[in-house]
Formats: sequence, structure tokens, C-alpha cells
Amino acid sequence: MKRRDLIAAGTLLALVRPTSATPADMAAAINTFTGGAKPHTGKVQFDIAQLIDNGNAVPVTIAVDSPAEQVRAIAIFTERNPQTEVAVFTLSPRSGKAEVSTRIRLATSQRLMAVARMSDGSYWAHGVDVIVALAACIEGEAP
Repeated sequence: MKRRDLIAAGTLLALVRPTSATPADMAAAINTFTGGAKPHTGKVQFDIAQLIDNGNAVPVTIAVDSPAEQVRAIAIFTERNPQTEVAVFTLSPRSGKAEVSTRIRLATSQRLMAVARMSDGSYWAHGVDVIVALAACIEGEAP
């Protein structure tokens, strides 16, 4: 392959943007996580800023109002990122506390959901809407 062909291919790849997920994609990802069970509202607290200056590293904390030995997993889902399932944290009775913290990237203003899987097979969820001023997760965008 000639140098000219490589440069052309690289330019073409830089112009291709990843597709954004849709609310239906997020619902499908949550459905896969819950095995089709409908999550109840409550018990889950989603701590994230409502107005985000920069979507590149957004701090989030999710806490479940339940003893740690009853929470098996906590998942974060986004509505408009290229991948809807952002993170899944597996907990055990030795976790000590039913709380997780991390930083995530957000492509644009959107709805996020945190879903907790309990030891009794129930699921609990909490959703938040956020506004992102400077988007992340979008590659190849011209300045």
C-alpha cells in the first residue's frame, strides 16, 4: 500500500463518527441486565451534577439504601453514548458498603440510569437527566 493510500484511509477513518445510542437501546441494555424484570423505583441514589461543564471525566457515585450483603451488582446506563452500558460493579457481602464511585464520559446531554441487582432477585433503579456543555465520546469532529 502506498503512503498516499494510507493517508486517505486515515482521513476517512477520522471523519467517521461512532453512532449514538437511543433511548430504546438503553431500555434494551437494562432489559438484558435485569433478565426482563422491570426495576422498581427507589433505594438507589444517583449522585451526579445536573449541569456538566466537560463530559470527558464526570464523577458519579451510586449508593443503594440496603445492607451491602443484599446488593449483588450496580450498573450504569446512558441514553446517548455510543455504548449504553457504561459500567457494571459486582459486589459481595464483603464489600462493606453498597456504594460505588467512578468517572464516566458523556457524549451529550442525556438521561442516565443506575440499576441495582439485589440478592432476592429484585431490581431497583434511579434515573437522572444531565446537561453537558462540552461533549465527549465524539471522535473525528472538526474544531
